Amino acid sequence: MLDLLFALTGAIRTRVLAARNAAATQEELSGIAAVTRADVIYRIDKVGEAAIVEWFAAHWPGEWPVQLVMEGLEDDAPTTFPAGTPVGETRWKCIVDPIDGTRNLMYDKRSAWALAAIAPQRGAATSLADLAVAAMAELPTSKAWRADDVGAVRGRGPAGIVARSHDLRGGGTQPLVLRPSRAQDFAHGFASFVRFFPEGKTLTAQIETELWERLRGAADGPLPVVFDDQYLTTGGQLYELLAGHDRMIGDLRPLVLPKVGAAEALACHPYDICTALVLEEAGGVVEDPRGGPLRAPLDTTTPVAWIGYANPTLATLVRPHLQAILRTQGMM
Repeated sequence: MLDLLFALTGAIRTRVLAARNAAATQEELSGIAAVTRADVIYRIDKVGEAAIVEWFAAHWPGEWPVQLVMEGLEDDAPTTFPAGTPVGETRWKCIVDPIDGTRNLMYDKRSAWALAAIAPQRGAATSLADLAVAAMAELPTSKAWRADDVGAVRGRGPAGIVARSHDLRGGGTQPLVLRPSRAQDFAHGFASFVRFFPEGKTLTAQIETELWERLRGAADGPLPVVFDDQYLTTGGQLYELLAGHDRMIGDLRPLVLPKVGAAEALACHPYDICTALVLEEAGGVVEDPRGGPLRAPLDTTTPVAWIGYANPTLATLVRPHLQAILRTQGMM
């Protein structure tokens, strides 16, 4: 199954990078193709969507009937493979984000990611907690010579992480070693809360500031230097935690946006966070900021609040303070 997901995300990368390289202007990639309940769909997104449907039709094993859930496909019109299979007769439910970080890629700023994960089919009850296998493929900028792949099967731990780098110049792959940070605090490290858009930015910053003040009160000496990074892709954020670059990333948008009257479409959705199990298998922690595992259904519209830590020690340090702040804000 992991090999299948790697083949799928690799096919997305091949198609998307070819379209990007063939585009004469940025406008060919960045124009709006559609606006759905889930998100704004840009022209480059449509390239990835087409690659996925074609790949499933040509390569998905018929003995593993599957329902496809994907940004760009509406939840009320199920897509299954082999084509026409009733949802009730499928064995698996596969959730895909063709391009997570579209805005990065269409402006050639930072890598985007193709994400895919799969769970045993449990109908509408199938959730993020059921995902058993996940894979993510880097969609790099035009100047990059390398693109990384990472995947995992739930329950196998760090030894079961599959990570490799692809040479885009002449082919070939090399093993890649990824290890989340083992730091016991945040001093001189990266730790961020998502505030990509003007909506909710002030409230998110207030929550973050109070958290750092609480942590300062629990420590000796002045508040240590903590660095911030706004990488506009959930998959990319998980990679930064996996690679040891970041120590914590929190996405509170589903809790913050209703407070400021902003649209939930600006929030993270299940397809954005579907590869969280890779970080968990590597020894990191991904959970609901209010406590407990992520249990959102595998659909394209449910907003998902999440927080990821490089290791359990950091989670234990932050969790009680963050939850106390959320209670004060009426978010729990």
